[in-house]
Amino acid sequence: MRSPVLRRPRTRLFAAATLALAALSLTACGPDNGSGVRNEGSATANATASAAASPGAAPEPSASNSNSSGSASGSSSGSHSGSTTGGGSTASSGKRHPAASDPYDPAHRVPCTATNTKVTATLAPRPLNHMLLTVTNTGSAMCDLMGYPIVQFEGAQSVPPVMEDSKPQAVTSLKPGAKGYAGIILSAGDGSGGGGYTARHLKVGFQDNDKMADAALQAGGVHIDNALRVTYWLTSAADALQ
Repeated sequence: MRSPVLRRPRTRLFAAATLALAALSLTACGPDNGSGVRNEGSATANATASAAASPGAAPEPSASNSNSSGSASGSSSGSHSGSTTGGGSTASSGKRHPAASDPYDPAHRVPCTATNTKVTATLAPRPLNHMLLTVTNTGSAMCDLMGYPIVQFEGAQSVPPVMEDSKPQAVTSLKPGAKGYAGIILSAGDGSGGGGYTARHLKVGFQDNDKMADAALQAGGVHIDNALRVTYWLTSAADALQ
C-alpha cells in the first residue's frame, strides 16, 4: 500500500498550474473595474466622448473651404486697396485743377457793387449833353455789371429810365482792373426838355444792391432836365456814347 505523502506534491503542482492560468487570463483581459471584470463597453463610450469634445479633433479644412477663404481675403484686400488708391487720386486731381483760385473762372464771378468797384463821371465832348460813367473793378474776382446803373442826381425825384436799344447781348463782366461803361443823356440838346436845373452831386448804384457809390461831378455841376436817360452797362466807351 502506497503512502499518502506522495499525493500532496501532485495536488500542489495542480494548484500552482491553475493559479498561473488564472493570472494569464487576468493579464489578457487588462485592468479591471475593481471587481475583477473589465467593462469594455464603458471604456469605448468614454473614449468616443473624449475624442468629440477635444478641440484637436476638428477636421482639416477641405480644398473648397480654403478657396473660399482665399477669395474672401483677396476681395477684402482688393476693396480696401482700391478705396485708398481712389482717395489719393481725388486729392491729386484737386491739385491738377487750380480753378478754385482762378479769379477769371466764370464759376467764381461776383456782382459788381459799390464795394468792389470805383466809379467816375466825365462830361463827354461829343455828343452834346452826354456824360460817360466809367466803372473799374477793384476787387480780386471777376464781377458782373448787371443791367444798367441806378443814377441819382442831387435834387432828382426819381432815377432816369434806361434806353432799351442799348441793351447788350450778354452781361458785361469785368476782370480785376478792367473797366465797364454807361452813357447818360443829361438833357435835350435842342432845349425842349422841361424842369431843368443844375445838379452838383451824383450817386451811382447797382442792380440788386442798396449801397451807392459817390461819383464826383465837375466844378459848378451839370445841367439836367426831363430828357435824362441812361444806357445799359457796356464794354466799350464808344458804344455807351452813341
